[in-house]
Amino acid sequence: MVSNTNTVPISPNIFQTSPFGYLMGLLTFLQLILSLPVTAQWKITNIKKDVNMRAVHTVTPTICWIGGSKGTMLKTSNGGKMWTTYKVPGADSLDFRDVHAINKNTLVAMSAGEAEKGQAKIYRTEDGGESWNLVYQTTQNGVFLDGIDFWDKNRGICLGDPIDGKLFILTTDDGGKSWIELPLEKRPVAEPGEACFAASGTSIMAFGKSNVYIGTGGSKMARVFRSDDFGRTWKVSATPLPAGPTSGIFGLRFWSNRNGIAVGGDYKKTTDSTRNVLLTKDGGVTWTLSKMTVPAGLKECVALYQKTDAIWTGETQLRADDYALVATGPSGSSYSIDRGKSWRSLGKEGFHAVSFAGNVGYGVGASGLIGKIEKISMKKRKRKLAIVEE
Repeated sequence: MVSNTNTVPISPNIFQTSPFGYLMGLLTFLQLILSLPVTAQWKITNIKKDVNMRAVHTVTPTICWIGGSKGTMLKTSNGGKMWTTYKVPGADSLDFRDVHAINKNTLVAMSAGEAEKGQAKIYRTEDGGESWNLVYQTTQNGVFLDGIDFWDKNRGICLGDPIDGKLFILTTDDGGKSWIELPLEKRPVAEPGEACFAASGTSIMAFGKSNVYIGTGGSKMARVFRSDDFGRTWKVSATPLPAGPTSGIFGLRFWSNRNGIAVGGDYKKTTDSTRNVLLTKDGGVTWTLSKMTVPAGLKECVALYQKTDAIWTGETQLRADDYALVATGPSGSSYSIDRGKSWRSLGKEGFHAVSFAGNVGYGVGASGLIGKIEKISMKKRKRKLAIVEE
């Protein structure tokens, strides 16, 4: 629920004083109507399953994939009216923390967990979830996969926590059918204690034709790694976002080659009021703190909502009035219509992740929680109008 109510002072005699007063009174009345509360409401579906869900990819406004615990995958093909549940064979103990749909039938799913316990795996389906192929697994000590993303139908990247002081990176050139480990000497160097969060698979983002960004925490400060050549070489920037063993950057999103946002917080202090938003205007080279989200607290994911139902490909610049940013986390969701400079509440539902295709988005959370949203108000708050009588 979003409220944009403003108090407008109206003189009791304004409609009776003069033609000027009548006109000003009419304008005041119209402004009062326009500034009434605006509602942006999640439509909640609870599938009543003991499944925690953190992975979601909205392919089109009617097709959405969700990944969860206990080897569970869900899919809707009719805009959320009905969800089909799939159990990936041999994956009952796995927690799918990230999914990426290449098309309506082809999906890549990544599980997060300790590799030495058989929990670091990637699966792929080409027939809409009817059958699954195990395309990557490792038992290498210390490997913990955090997220995947793709630039196109062929090229993709997978992120894992540091091994031997360097982030673990996998790449694919065949749509996720096979994965290759980036050589140790080419992997980005991590600070002591630095790692990534597998909260929702959103700490890594592929963007444009070859750019990729990684947000971290765990050490003294949150940092952002960036590459413009499909992850072959890396640069890193420090940020002013506080970090520690349980805090840092959880989600990233870019809407042009230069403009982007990072959100985060502390997963053990999910309602903490510490500022949790970073903005960049130079492609991730420098980052500045912005106002905290409303409600405050940990934000694990940030996504792009568009006014139209067109799916943005990332190839063109978006007009500022055509999109909004939506951030989600355990304390609730927020949205911004001014590129992350200020925020409004979008509800208290604890969505771990959200994904949009145009103006339709799906959010996912614990215990089978699914939300759908189709309209977000893009109106700016009206200023108070002071009335001066003649």
